[in-house]
Amino acid sequence: MMRIYKTNVESGILEKKEKLEENSWIHMINPTKEEIKEITSKTGINPKLFEKLLDEQELSRIEVEDDDTLIVVDIPSLVDYSHKNKYRTLPLGIFHTSNYIVTVLLKENKLFDEFEAGTIKDFHTEKKTRFTIQLFLKISWGYLRALTEMNKDIQKEERILAKATKNQELLEMLNIEKSLVYFMGALKYNKITLEKISKGNVLPMYDEDLDLLEDAMIECNQAIEMANIYKEIMASTTETYASVISNNLNVIMKFLSGITIVFSIPTMIASFMGMNVPLGIFATNPISFFILVLISISVALLIAYLLKRKNML
Repeated sequence: MMRIYKTNVESGILEKKEKLEENSWIHMINPTKEEIKEITSKTGINPKLFEKLLDEQELSRIEVEDDDTLIVVDIPSLVDYSHKNKYRTLPLGIFHTSNYIVTVLLKENKLFDEFEAGTIKDFHTEKKTRFTIQLFLKISWGYLRALTEMNKDIQKEERILAKATKNQELLEMLNIEKSLVYFMGALKYNKITLEKISKGNVLPMYDEDLDLLEDAMIECNQAIEMANIYKEIMASTTETYASVISNNLNVIMKFLSGITIVFSIPTMIASFMGMNVPLGIFATNPISFFILVLISISVALLIAYLLKRKNML
């Protein structure tokens, strides 16, 4: 799928276009071979660069070829809506040519909703450097939002794990931990890419964009720090609650063992009295059954009391 946008110079409003125009933004989502062929023929971008972006494992980097520049940055993506916090990262390709800016993404992402709606402040398709920095800033915010949601669920899972006896809760924590690992790797590479851009050798830098670039770098560093903190919390929490779950199971097994001992007493007495042996006057006594029940209950309660005192029940 492909969409073309261009900012109206006079009104400053973002307009959707049917045909390619100079200084327009071409947004491509999981592009077909025909779309790639059309864009490469009109923009002069090397088709091999497009092929690399179709790999979900592409890392953030910068490639320069003649007058064209490719910037790859990893963005957060929720890959499984049936599980909370099952995030992974997707490569976003940003092509800079002399007349166009092209973004390539494998799947739809909310990252571009505000750009396509034209609600981003000072967003103009002809200002390609600013657009790229704004994208980096939005990506860092996306990571921060995802990390905040993860932290909420970490706290929620901690409350559940305190009483857990199954592994399902630990598996939910494992999903969060995996997402954090992906985030940490992606953010580190994104930071390196931002640092290269800040040197001014990759894209032309303008004074009015320096503050925005600094904000993007600050937000990226903040996301890295937050991911590191949550990763350390996850490591200690998972290890601790694995022991808690094991201890909870031991408590249950101890309780069941004690109950088994207590209930085995009446069974044992009834078994002895039910043997085919002479019982004398006890066998003919009309209240012998009630005496047996009373003895069984008394002995069972005595055993239960002794087990409770030794903290075995």
